Amino acid sequence: MDWMRALISVPIIVAAVMWIITLVLAIKEKDSWVAGIYGAMGVLVFILSIWLPTVGAVCSLILIVIMASSYRIIREYTRGVAFRLGKLRGVLEPGLVVIAPFGIDEVRIVDIRTFTIDVPKQEVITKDNVPVVVDAVVYFNVFDPQLAVTQVADYVGTTSLLGQTTLRSILGQHELDELLSKRSELNEILKTLLDEATDRWGIRISMVEMKSIELPDSMKRAMARQAEAERDRRAQIIAAEGELQASEKLAQAATVMAKAPVSVQLRFLHTLSEIASEQNSTIVFPIPIPLDILSMVGGLVKKE
Repeated sequence: MDWMRALISVPIIVAAVMWIITLVLAIKEKDSWVAGIYGAMGVLVFILSIWLPTVGAVCSLILIVIMASSYRIIREYTRGVAFRLGKLRGVLEPGLVVIAPFGIDEVRIVDIRTFTIDVPKQEVITKDNVPVVVDAVVYFNVFDPQLAVTQVADYVGTTSLLGQTTLRSILGQHELDELLSKRSELNEILKTLLDEATDRWGIRISMVEMKSIELPDSMKRAMARQAEAERDRRAQIIAAEGELQASEKLAQAATVMAKAPVSVQLRFLHTLSEIASEQNSTIVFPIPIPLDILSMVGGLVKKE
């Protein structure tokens, strides 16, 4: 008979321990309603256990099952949105929590980590009537779980669709050159507009990035020709600037040589010596050869 008493007392002891834990959790959450329900159930079971141990053991097992089904574990990166009889009760913080049994309380788990939405490729007609295909990535997280549950049915899908429509409408207001050169500014504009639209859903947009901009093949060829023409224009301008600078230097040299005519003849001889350094070249002297170079040099020496 002793083993029968021990067998009957085990569920009663387990139920008492779980009952104390449940009351502590309910009081910690300041949920007097749950504390009252489990308090009344526990007192009733323990009274039956005193008068009718066998019935009390069976009722203790039932109480254990009810309390075990009422426990919820909220992870650190999630929040629980609790409803009581269909009405919003509040947000459950991370840890072990207890809710009312028999379907009175319902808990929706909301992940508050950053989500990534890969916006599908969207065909956009730019302001200058150029068709482009753009895809983007949207980063967001839930900052208010209550709004995310009560104000929108599927906040992930809704944010994705909103990102697609906003991407088409905003990029269609800019020209192709702005899409290519001002990508960071456009990303910031998209982020601001999406954040304003999703704020009432408890969603915070942290970043929007356009991954790629695909152009038609004809536009790529036209841009290549434009770039080549631009490079040719720059090369011609650089060559013209070089000719201008060379002409200015030659004009200065001519002015200096005009003051001393013998310098022209000396420059002529210097040019001949440079040409003669190449063995594979043929030098043709003009006729008549200016033979007055030595006399001019000698005259200058006598004057000095």
